[in-house]
Amino acid sequence: MRIIIINGPNLNLLGKREPTVYGNKTFEDYFSELQFRFKDVALEYYQSNIEGELISKLHEVGFDYDGIVLNAAAYTHTSVGLGDAVKAIETPVVEVHISNTHKREEFRHVSYISSGAKGVILGFGLQSYDLAIQSFL
Repeated sequence: MRIIIINGPNLNLLGKREPTVYGNKTFEDYFSELQFRFKDVALEYYQSNIEGELISKLHEVGFDYDGIVLNAAAYTHTSVGLGDAVKAIETPVVEVHISNTHKREEFRHVSYISSGAKGVILGFGLQSYDLAIQSFL
């Protein structure tokens, strides 16, 4: 099984950015833990702060992988293009958020990704990624 995690803007700052919301662990450290826990899964990781690069990555992997775990971060709430890209590909996508976006600012209650996603997991911290991977197994 081949699954890719795609992270959007500012998630490269995990461990430094707003630790009360996102925790103290870098995503790279957490990704190593995921690889250890899911040894039978070929896990890959991609991160970009640039909307077009995220869309291009979805196009690149969206017909060959078994699953995509997508945390589009702030683009979740603003990018019709990312939402359209999720709908255009064949690989199922699980939308993930570290925080419970419904407990945050009102603009974060809207997702342009959800309607094209297999499912949505939010509010479980980094464990949201574990749950998303498990949904493909």
